Amino acid sequence: MMETPGATSSAKGHGVSPWNIANVLTVVRLVLVPFFVACLFLPGMGWRVAALVVFVVASLTDSLDGELARRYGLVTDFGKIADPIADKALIGAALVSLSLLGELPWWVTAVIIFRELGITLLRFAVIRHGVIPASYGGKVKTVLQILAIGLYIFPHVPDPIRWVTMGLALVVTVATGVDYVVRAIRLRQVARRARGE
Repeated sequence: MMETPGATSSAKGHGVSPWNIANVLTVVRLVLVPFFVACLFLPGMGWRVAALVVFVVASLTDSLDGELARRYGLVTDFGKIADPIADKALIGAALVSLSLLGELPWWVTAVIIFRELGITLLRFAVIRHGVIPASYGGKVKTVLQILAIGLYIFPHVPDPIRWVTMGLALVVTVATGVDYVVRAIRLRQVARRARGE
């Protein structure tokens, strides 16, 4: 799911049960990952379509759990940890699987996974200084990644359409990664100045 800013006391995970609908959807997304991978590797058009359906359903839970958590104050510490893990697991599993099947170049998979893991580690590194809110570019990145992967999974999509969409996703992924690093550095500098360092 996209990086989620937290502004209320509930967003800090206090007084909110981890057994809420938002977290259940996050767990469902994690559980769907192995089913998605299995469908992708099984031979036959039916299994490929099934893989696409599972991927789309899992992707929809990504948007839905975040919306529910923000709207109804269901943000928890568990969700803060599990949600990005579920996101990276779904996207990472899809990219690695497509590369193993010889349908997506390994360098594309490597660049996207490196960016996602790197930014996740950076988020944890600067969390004591504050939370960097989600940007519009980050949301566009997520949508493009899901769309591009979906086009690679969907049977009989012309290669130029796949290449262009994945290319756009790759460019935005790298650009938003650089932007996140710049904002993290600025956040750290502001925090240090506030402490008088």
